[in-house]
Amino acid sequence: MSFTRVLIANRGEIARRIQSGCRKLGLESVAVFSEADRDAPFVAEADHAVCIGAAAPSASYLNIEAILEAARATGAGAVHPGYGFLSENAGFAAAVETAGLVFIGPEPDAIAMMGSKIEAKAAAEAAGVPVLPGYRGADQSDARLLQEARALGTPFLVKASAGGGGRGMRLVTDLADAPEAIASARSEAKGAFGDAAVFLERYAPRARHVEVQVLGDSHGTVLHLGDRDCSLQRNHQKLIEEAPAADLPEAVRDDMLSAAVRLAQSIGYRSAGTVEYLYDPARGEYYFLEMNTRLQVEHPVTEAITGIDLVEWQLRIARGEALTLPQSDVDFDGHAIEIRIAAENPAENFRPETGQITLWAPPAGVRLDSGVAAGSVVSHHYDSMLAKLIVHASDRAGAIRQAVAAIDTFAVDGVGLNLAYQRALLEHPDFQALRHHTSGLSEMFPGGWTEPAPDAQDTALAAIALHLHLSPAGASPWQSLGAWRLTAPAGRPGASSYWAMPDDTSIRVAGTGEQLGAHLLDGQTITAMTPTLTRGRLSGRIDGVPFARVAHVERACDHWRVHLQTSAGMMAINLRTLEDMHLARTTDGSGGIDMLSAPMPGAVAEVRVAPGDRVKAGDTLVVLEAMKLLQSLPAPVGGVVAEIYCAQGDTVAGNAPLVKLDPEEQT
Repeated sequence: MSFTRVLIANRGEIARRIQSGCRKLGLESVAVFSEADRDAPFVAEADHAVCIGAAAPSASYLNIEAILEAARATGAGAVHPGYGFLSENAGFAAAVETAGLVFIGPEPDAIAMMGSKIEAKAAAEAAGVPVLPGYRGADQSDARLLQEARALGTPFLVKASAGGGGRGMRLVTDLADAPEAIASARSEAKGAFGDAAVFLERYAPRARHVEVQVLGDSHGTVLHLGDRDCSLQRNHQKLIEEAPAADLPEAVRDDMLSAAVRLAQSIGYRSAGTVEYLYDPARGEYYFLEMNTRLQVEHPVTEAITGIDLVEWQLRIARGEALTLPQSDVDFDGHAIEIRIAAENPAENFRPETGQITLWAPPAGVRLDSGVAAGSVVSHHYDSMLAKLIVHASDRAGAIRQAVAAIDTFAVDGVGLNLAYQRALLEHPDFQALRHHTSGLSEMFPGGWTEPAPDAQDTALAAIALHLHLSPAGASPWQSLGAWRLTAPAGRPGASSYWAMPDDTSIRVAGTGEQLGAHLLDGQTITAMTPTLTRGRLSGRIDGVPFARVAHVERACDHWRVHLQTSAGMMAINLRTLEDMHLARTTDGSGGIDMLSAPMPGAVAEVRVAPGDRVKAGDTLVVLEAMKLLQSLPAPVGGVVAEIYCAQGDTVAGNAPLVKLDPEEQT
């Protein structure tokens, strides 16, 4: 099982993470990439790189033959699947081994067994691991499923046997809804996984998601590396993960850990894997959910508290090495938290964000597993998660403080991220008091989440930062005409006006390098003494009190954007200069209320109208798929469909016209 070159059948941050593990052991890495990822950091940093197809995952990262051909062409002796894509595809693992290569993961039979939720729960029961009451039988007839549903009682879940990530799952709270829930879960499961089999399971409404990291070698040894809590979720997708799981009764924790090891031993598991549980605090009970037969997205928090490099051990185990440490030598230190950083807008129903990253200024002193850098293009073809921020402290409260502080100094431009939302989750009383649970977001933000707005002082400081950026100290008028005024050489303080968007509120900045005052329309004046803007940091004194804030000034298409560290987190404050205001007045930026345009690049999944149809404002006209999410695009006004510019299956650019309407008042 010796190999010196590893092909990484994945992309983004996990590809870079595996590359670092290879370098640690002196192994060469091979990156496979799609046309869309040709300029991605993981491609540039690999020892060898091979393009395996077009942007669509089916043509590249899910193309088994293309991946194996790349391994043959580059002389790779092993394949690491990362997570997602083919990582839990037993057929892929078998194909790798048939090709004479080493699959860095468990045996194909273990992947297949745990990939079937029905088989996995049967294996768990056989190993003495508690499972939720329900029905997992082979009889999939409507009559049998409805009979079992009545016996189980509400609430219960209908779940796809081959599912994951919430797909093929339906919650039933009224038995009258059971037939429709079963039919729709089957349909989604068949479309998403090619397997329509479902099972029924009691629903625990306020449960926490707790999981155990296991590590097994090919010599029969299985260790646990502690537990994690992943209860903050949206649509069954994890948002924040932490290790260890806090406020867990020690007897329950010990039982969970030993049960996970017992299950892994019973199936002869090798490599890294995760046994996932639901923990019901009200009953003090836990239940087996599933086993992930791969490296988890959240593995860094386990690495942080144990000091054990999971990727390194995956590679060593694949080479046939035995685990060298006994369970008693696995130590746990402090508390770690991981924040998933995604290109999405939580304030607008988590709308995916795409485009080119023009500014990427992460915090210093913390671990960041990232798949992007300044200049990277975020496309609609792949998952929206771009990076993971990991902090480690002596206790949970300290880890939360570190995570908030790191988010507060993280500046990104060109593509919107979910950092402000994640900060709000970290600071929410329910999370801090451990009252959160897997379906608790609606309780935490019952009216939805609204992004915080800058206060008067923040806006004033942003204007001062822009003023300093446009008129740096010592610059001649020819270097900075935009902010130069003839009054300054005449011994009178110069002044410039800026307008804060979206309301174009005027801010007048006047003074010299020793003192700059920002005068607001409401009569307030914020005066900064000896203000400087150097290497992304704005500093000075206000009312004699020193301040220093992260501040990055970037040019947007028709205005300036100042990323400023505030007491409410990092904020992007948009400002216009006098020149920008003149340009805005002469440019007709209106696309018209009669046109539905694509809010981001994507693929047209469905067109729900035809020319001549009468629609109401808010009716869904087109369904767009971007970053594996479906976006329903509503009619901007009521009226009659005049023209349709797209068809199902089309790939469209951002702002592309999709449907033209004749508004109601015109028809």
